Amino acid sequence: MTYTPTPHLTQNWAIAKPAARGQGGMVVSQVKVAAEAGAAMLAAGGTAADAAVATAFCLAAIEPWNCGLGGIGFAQVAGGASPGETFDFGPVSPAGLDPSAYPMTGRMKLDLFPWPEVVEDRNVHGPMSALIPSAVAGYALLHSRYGKLPWKDVLAPAVALAKRGLPQDWYTTLKVAASAAVLRLYPESARIYLPNGLPPVPPYQGNTGFFTQGNLPATLERLQHAGWQDFYQGDIAAAVAADMKEMGGFVAAADLAACQARVLPAVRAPWHGRTLLLSNGLTAAPTYRDVMQRMADAELGGTPSAGWYAQLAASMKAAYADRLAGLGEGDNQADSCTTHLTVCDKDGMMISMTTTLLSSMGSRVVLPKTGVLMNNGVMWFDPRPGTPNAIAPRKRPLTNMSPIIALGADGRPEIACGASGGRRIMASVFQLLSFVADFGMDPEVAAHHPRIDVSGPEHVSADRKLPEATLAALRALGPLEEVDHGVIPINFACPNLIQRGADGTVVGVADLASPWSGAVAA
Repeated sequence: MTYTPTPHLTQNWAIAKPAARGQGGMVVSQVKVAAEAGAAMLAAGGTAADAAVATAFCLAAIEPWNCGLGGIGFAQVAGGASPGETFDFGPVSPAGLDPSAYPMTGRMKLDLFPWPEVVEDRNVHGPMSALIPSAVAGYALLHSRYGKLPWKDVLAPAVALAKRGLPQDWYTTLKVAASAAVLRLYPESARIYLPNGLPPVPPYQGNTGFFTQGNLPATLERLQHAGWQDFYQGDIAAAVAADMKEMGGFVAAADLAACQARVLPAVRAPWHGRTLLLSNGLTAAPTYRDVMQRMADAELGGTPSAGWYAQLAASMKAAYADRLAGLGEGDNQADSCTTHLTVCDKDGMMISMTTTLLSSMGSRVVLPKTGVLMNNGVMWFDPRPGTPNAIAPRKRPLTNMSPIIALGADGRPEIACGASGGRRIMASVFQLLSFVADFGMDPEVAAHHPRIDVSGPEHVSADRKLPEATLAALRALGPLEEVDHGVIPINFACPNLIQRGADGTVVGVADLASPWSGAVAA
């Protein structure tokens, strides 16, 4: 007898996550308690900007593998007083960054990007991998433009959560363990996340505990009372610069003092009777527009057909081939960890914000004096001199973030969405938005509908729950990997979405597979 095992299912269960519904505001986040804090801002009379900033700072306190004070990001804003804008607090390299400090070994590195390997992985982790942390500047600019509530009130939930600590549950164990091999190289990171040399684990039974992330609570509390400028020109800035200098990093006091977020007009693109507001700056927006053009004549109606999925896969493969040929990036199949939040308020403003440290836990370096976990944004650059995306000082690298807002035929914000997940972001955002906008799915149904991923010109993967006819159509295009949609491996990006109906009803959906995610109606 010959026995052939069936494919192993990492999660042999059916996952369902309810949408949130209401008539006022809505906050969706990859951590529900952060969304609850944002919703509390709306309930207190705050705007979508107040809610988004409060949520973002809460995520900085309790989602260290995805984002933080040491990170960067982009946000789309529309409605209310905003005509449709991109808040760009994306990555910028330090003025003193020295490209010669990243000599290549002659081997290739298969990490987030298969760049040539750099000696000691200096561009991948450690103090030399960090770019200027602009997240705080971006949150502050959004708050100053469109917030109503006092800064100290907006930061209060983040301070409280940081003081309570990071939940010591199974998901924390999983995320810390995934980065443990590198976290152990840096003393403060190891002290916090690897007590006794091992990841923290939850109790066998009962409720989870919490543990403090070094000096992060004190840093957030100082930001709350001293103001955001302290991160760039005050005591916090001095502490960050001192730690970076002692460790041999390039981010200096002058870089922090010069750090500024900027506001750009959103990129407008017509789409099936709506107008999409795509992010300005070095994001995935140009490639997204390429996919839109290739999908303009795709068959709509009913539910997505096998032909629709096949056309999307072919469109994305072609769009990525063009993107990579012109920009010199490599493929991305590793653990890129980002977070996304989506907000709307009762007055019609919508915000779609994506922030990141790039890799899971960024540089893996926690700065001892502040508890700030720094990004590893140098890895966005190609270490080969003379290439379009080469390492250089005072330079912005290309990123894969794609926060989007869709305006209805009346010009008012109707749908906001985005995702985390590196190069997987674009496929997830396109599909979730199309499920809702083009196929008319209820957002809750759309969030549970199986998707495909195309992260480069060659690779296509598909949720094994898709119909056989769809899988067959995808196989006809070339190699296809059939995968689970689960927590780890992370085979799909983690999107979330808010839709406002014509009757004022608001529906929010969080990523299905993220255990902590949730949508909260205000």
